[in-house]
Amino acid sequence: MSKATVDTRAAAATRRAMPIAAILAIALLSGCAARTDSVTVGAIPDDYRTNHPIVIAEKEQVLDLPVAASERGMTRVQKVALQGFLADYDRSAAPVVTILVPSGTPNAVAASEAGRDFARFARARGVPDGRVIVSSYQPVSPDVSAPIRVAYAAMKAQTGPCGRWPADVLDTSENKHYANFGCSYQNNLAAQIANPADLLGPRQQTTIDAENRSKVIDVYRDREIAKEFFDVSEVDY
Repeated sequence: MSKATVDTRAAAATRRAMPIAAILAIALLSGCAARTDSVTVGAIPDDYRTNHPIVIAEKEQVLDLPVAASERGMTRVQKVALQGFLADYDRSAAPVVTILVPSGTPNAVAASEAGRDFARFARARGVPDGRVIVSSYQPVSPDVSAPIRVAYAAMKAQTGPCGRWPADVLDTSENKHYANFGCSYQNNLAAQIANPADLLGPRQQTTIDAENRSKVIDVYRDREIAKEFFDVSEVDY
């Protein structure tokens, strides 16, 4: 067999193998393309808003006011603290305000007088008369002057308690953040929300100021700059 014949047969075999290789390559690529649609990426970190959601629930607001045995009635410091505590009292819901006075303690007499002043002050701040309850409690240590506890329930935005460490924070094999991640941020955000109903939806828009709108439109039509802008601007025009 001549060398030319061998070369011709080898070239023919190569031409027959090339379409087969191309078909196999296309099949493999199409299989990879089909699998990408069903791949689930499990390395995405969890959302801290899911792990520590802010919820609206009823929560007891508590204020402990110390009372010295030598005091008689409500002091100025107690009045200021109680005034700030009752500032968030919802008069429309009118929850019960409970004033717990210690008994059997060295300051029991002073606490009893202060408790009555607390009740009168709460009524003066808008708490309905029938929603103020003065009661007594027995402290764990009767030899120590115990405080007066003022409490009422209110709807608040809140999250769960922080400080959960169920796993080793150095274990990052799943590329997920640790369980306590974002908890303090969510708690601080919930504490800053004055009206929890704002989380449920936007408020209704207030009516427009027709007079102010008319002035603004007139300034715009005249292509002028409002005088208030020059008063507060730090740049000279």
